[in-house]
Amino acid sequence: MSLSNSEEQLMQFLWKQKRAVMKELIDAYPEPKPASTTVATLLKRMQDKGYVHYTQQGRAREYYPLVNKKDYFAKHVNGLIKDFFNDSATQFASFFTQEANLSKAELEDLKNIIDQQIKKK
Repeated sequence: MSLSNSEEQLMQFLWKQKRAVMKELIDAYPEPKPASTTVATLLKRMQDKGYVHYTQQGRAREYYPLVNKKDYFAKHVNGLIKDFFNDSATQFASFFTQEANLSKAELEDLKNIIDQQIKKK
């Protein structure tokens, strides 16, 4: 089960802060800030999906992510490759390098990363 765009935005704040109470999460939003009831609803949905949990701190709840940002991102990239690039990482890489408007230096960096991975295998 994946996160909605609103849930994903909130999750980004939580990954950055690692642990946060409601006020800290609301403060992380740009203006206009959402209502606390909106954030509470998002957190409840994210908890139901297994992405977030909390510990009770007096009257406040301190929320923390149950899912690692890298794992979440990897799952989505792999889904993107499967759904839009016929499960071909090569087609994805080709599209990415042609359409992402990368500089020569960025392409060289990518090449070095790929070369390092080839050496590991």
